[in-house]
Amino acid sequence: MATDWLGSIVSINCGESLGVYQGRVSAVDQVSQTISLTRPFHNGVKCLVPEVTFRAGDITELKILEIPGPGDSRQCGDLQQTEMGIPGVGCQVGPSQNGTGKMFKKPISSSAPQNIPRRTDAKNQDIIISPQQQCSKSYMDRHVETLTQSKGFRRRHNSWSSSSRHPNQVTPKKSGLKNGQMKSKDDECFGDDIDEIPDTDFDFEGNLALFDKAAVFEEIETYERRSGTRSRGTPNEKPARYRHDENILESEPIVYRRIVVPQNANKEFCTDSGLVVPSVSYELHKKLLSVAEKHGLTLERRLEMTGVCASQMALSLLGGPNRLNPKNVHQRPTVALLCGPHVKGAQGISCGRHLSNHDVHVILFLPNFVKMLESITNELNLFSKTQGQQVSSVKDLPDTPVDLVINCLDCHENAFLRDQPWYKAVVDWANQNRAPVLSIDPPINEMEQGIDAKWSLALGLPLPLGERAGRVYLCDIGIPQKVFQEVGINYHSPFGCKFVIPLHST
Repeated sequence: MATDWLGSIVSINCGESLGVYQGRVSAVDQVSQTISLTRPFHNGVKCLVPEVTFRAGDITELKILEIPGPGDSRQCGDLQQTEMGIPGVGCQVGPSQNGTGKMFKKPISSSAPQNIPRRTDAKNQDIIISPQQQCSKSYMDRHVETLTQSKGFRRRHNSWSSSSRHPNQVTPKKSGLKNGQMKSKDDECFGDDIDEIPDTDFDFEGNLALFDKAAVFEEIETYERRSGTRSRGTPNEKPARYRHDENILESEPIVYRRIVVPQNANKEFCTDSGLVVPSVSYELHKKLLSVAEKHGLTLERRLEMTGVCASQMALSLLGGPNRLNPKNVHQRPTVALLCGPHVKGAQGISCGRHLSNHDVHVILFLPNFVKMLESITNELNLFSKTQGQQVSSVKDLPDTPVDLVINCLDCHENAFLRDQPWYKAVVDWANQNRAPVLSIDPPINEMEQGIDAKWSLALGLPLPLGERAGRVYLCDIGIPQKVFQEVGINYHSPFGCKFVIPLHST
């Protein structure tokens, strides 16, 4: 009965791995459970070999496209179209609800890449007929009857029925020996006959030419432009790079001028982030401190805040954690603190107290006066409880260079102090010591500064300082925003997460 199917045109589905083959049946071997097709087509492309043989275990679904014989009116498909290798031209004929037959056709793909068919061998495998086949009932019965003549297939079918397994599941043979499994895998991979290898080489260039790279990229770019998605970019475009402290999310435009003063600033500064910080006159700065003191920011609070910020900046200038750690006790830094008998001097004494608490050797110079300000007296009382040293004569200052000089001699109002002998002697000592100088709240007039500073620390808002002030830093002394508004300043804090920030001249 196997010879009855010779010459039939069939379509064999071997799953996703092998694909679909079409061709004319040339041989059916019931003993080895194989079926051979001549002039085969694989996924719509003509194969390079004249004949392909399939094992029963590789077949997932088998469709009969045409049965030879004159007068057979139930044949489906077109012989001419089938032999031309038109993919998917198959039919499934089955009874519908109204008793008539239906034919379903699959779409045609004309640009499928070529594939080399898998070489098969005739080994003991089983063939499974999918129950989803919907060909004519009479032909289906004849086909199944022919393919089930093998005793091996019957034995397998009975075992599946008894074990209630799915009829499409194939149980592979198991070998009790590990060497047997390895040998079986080696035979499957390397056991093909060399004569079956096609003589013609695979046309890689022709197969690659089927893929139009430019057209695909153009289609993708067109879709992205229409849908509004982010562009893929071209090789000439450099992707945006962000720092670890930058936000990659889109936000509102940045306003860099967020501090507006009521009068035109003589000089403007900017922060590292680009925020503009205008300078204010001494009269407006004095008014700002007076209004803040009226609202509760007393002089004692301001002195403490200034001392903390100034000491923090001084500790950074002295080396920070690299210098101030338990392993460097023998390198204890020395700071010379030069203070005058005024509020600026009280700020310097507060800074010296905090530095001494951080294991810095502080030498405080303060001239003797009959009557001191109350703020200076309070700060001196606290400083005396530290390990700092207080002197009132220039002769007691170190002869060797110190690590840092903090200048708090100058005052905005008492200009007569610069004519005192002690002031001139201290200025000469500082200029000859060759140590870097940090000025706290220096005056505006450059002629009033007897000591050139490397750094200057401004309070709240900067004054229009000159070049002799060195590099300007700004510290936050805790003035609320509404206090700025009360004196006519539109203020937004430029400090961010810090209390001391550097300013740059614009």
